[in-house]
Amino acid sequence: MISFEQALAAVRQRAGPQPDVLLAADAALGHVLAEDCIATESLPGFDNAAMDGFALSAAHLALPPGTPIALHGVQAAGDARFTLGAAACRIMTGAVVPEGTATVVPVEDATVQTAADGSQTVVLTAPASAGMHIRRAGEDVPAGTAVLAAGTRLLPQHRMLLAALGISEVRVRAPVLAAVLCTGAELVDDHAALDDGQIRNSNGPYLRAALPAMGATVALYRRLPDSSTAYVEAVRAAEQAGCRIIVSTGAVSMGVHDFVPDALRALGAEVVFHKLQMRPGKPTLFAVLPSGALLFGLPGNPMSCAVGARFFVQAALRQMQGLPPERPLRAVLQAPVRKKPGWTLIQKAALAVSDDAQLQLRVLAGQESFRIQPFAQANAWAVLPESDTALEAGRVLACYPLQPALVEWPCVPVSA
Repeated sequence: MISFEQALAAVRQRAGPQPDVLLAADAALGHVLAEDCIATESLPGFDNAAMDGFALSAAHLALPPGTPIALHGVQAAGDARFTLGAAACRIMTGAVVPEGTATVVPVEDATVQTAADGSQTVVLTAPASAGMHIRRAGEDVPAGTAVLAAGTRLLPQHRMLLAALGISEVRVRAPVLAAVLCTGAELVDDHAALDDGQIRNSNGPYLRAALPAMGATVALYRRLPDSSTAYVEAVRAAEQAGCRIIVSTGAVSMGVHDFVPDALRALGAEVVFHKLQMRPGKPTLFAVLPSGALLFGLPGNPMSCAVGARFFVQAALRQMQGLPPERPLRAVLQAPVRKKPGWTLIQKAALAVSDDAQLQLRVLAGQESFRIQPFAQANAWAVLPESDTALEAGRVLACYPLQPALVEWPCVPVSA
């Protein structure tokens, strides 16, 4: 058996990066940039007004305070630029500032006076200086700037930036196709009445929901009988469908029907590891097929399946998408925990933020690998180190969100 950390390292070592593809910006949401995204134009693209008000020239600013200034014309958002003459003009937020504009005075800082002939003047009621309330071209993004770095997962806030810069296509890591294979004659996939000894398949629906959140597209799903022949055929079908990740559940322990290791040998796969110093999930298996596809043989117990997917499949997908290894959150243990030495325990936990902004971690009751209800109440996985036997309250532990976060949280040094 190997350790939890050794297993993670082995997965990362064998998960090569996906090729890059050019996708429309909308289609690229959720995918990871394969190269820096460079702005080909400035944002804003021109000097524009930050306030509704009046565009004044330098000559207007040189007049004594309280001097009426002739007011003529309106510059609205979308209007073409013109040159400011002897008169000031009205201007709307976002409108290009006329040539010769020195400042924009807000509406609330001026008074408009209308003469009998309909002509208007504006008198400033607050001091004004050059450059006020003008958004300069390129003030947000100068042309040529790398606005998004390679390795960024594209989210809605990034889509706003790309749209503002007129970037309609981006180069991203190709989507990873995945297959989910659930073994077990006892499994029932639908709402049909259960016969004696049958159970509902919870691992399959979980994996089909969890894998897309990790960056994979489930391209093939099958529920299989306890048959090595059926398993081999399903694995080959997954490879033919272009799946680079194959996740199977069940048939990896030591029982009569635990045929996966022999099936993989028949396929010519390299079994990288089988059995870990980790609970739940001791029988977890990881293999590389001759095609290069990565196969994860996860135990059938629900929590063993969830842990294997969350940590090992996720580690492979991050590597394939060009992302660095996931960094844990660190939280303070709220109550003491006891464990046997020699095993890394991955525990269902509740993560909360205290009033003094401290992350606090509580290990939940019901850690047995068949218990699903506590999993539904959890929001984090707590990692109890292999060497420890007694973890006291106040201990700082590594923990991970139950589902992988889309946003990479930077680590801030304690001294910052």
